[in-house]
Amino acid sequence: MSIMNWVKDETVAIITMTNGENRQNLVFAKTLNAMLDEIIADKSISSLIITSSDEKNFSQGIDVEWIMGQMQKNEHTPVVDFINEMDVVFKKLLLYPVPVIAAINGHAFGNGSILSCACDFRFMRSDKGFFCFPEVNIGIPFRWGMNAFVKKAIPLHILSQMQFTGNRFTAPELEKHNIIVKACANQEDLMIQAIAFAKTFQKKRGILGEMKKRLYADIIKVLDSDFMPPTGKIDTLVMMD
Repeated sequence: MSIMNWVKDETVAIITMTNGENRQNLVFAKTLNAMLDEIIADKSISSLIITSSDEKNFSQGIDVEWIMGQMQKNEHTPVVDFINEMDVVFKKLLLYPVPVIAAINGHAFGNGSILSCACDFRFMRSDKGFFCFPEVNIGIPFRWGMNAFVKKAIPLHILSQMQFTGNRFTAPELEKHNIIVKACANQEDLMIQAIAFAKTFQKKRGILGEMKKRLYADIIKVLDSDFMPPTGKIDTLVMMD
């Protein structure tokens, strides 16, 4: 079963995650990476939307059960590969030569929220779902690269509150702080608004890609330096007491 698919609406590509809570593991990272490459190869695409088909969830973040299962078997390599593969996803989204829009249709927790922050713009439905960084409650610190690009989407004083409390935020609260473009009434309104916004972009890839490269140069440098070697100790780098 496919865990995500994509379709075209005129010049807009729409990636839909289709695996329930859309927990992120190595298969998720590799599939999204390949799909991003496939989409950008279509020269008619001028913008990208990422959303989910689940009634309740955008993405619940990393697949902790999968990670713990690998660690219990002392198989760290797949987890390191996942971490590095997600860094490739984040870097690819940051530098994608067309605008990337997250249409947050439900709960976005942890790496799900972080994924939306790697996008250029965010829309979220206001009748269902919360935006949250629960890492402080489960002992998973933000990696350096994550912190670098999340700060482009969330003002530092709000981000510190989110990270240190682990509290849940609603779409209207996020809109108030310009973290999302718009809090939408429901699922239908979310996609109407996100697609309409996406269709306003008909920019040349060359200039947009170069602008992102220059704007996010410091973030990319941190991401590149945050690469985890195959011998990295996952127990100390991922899970903390």
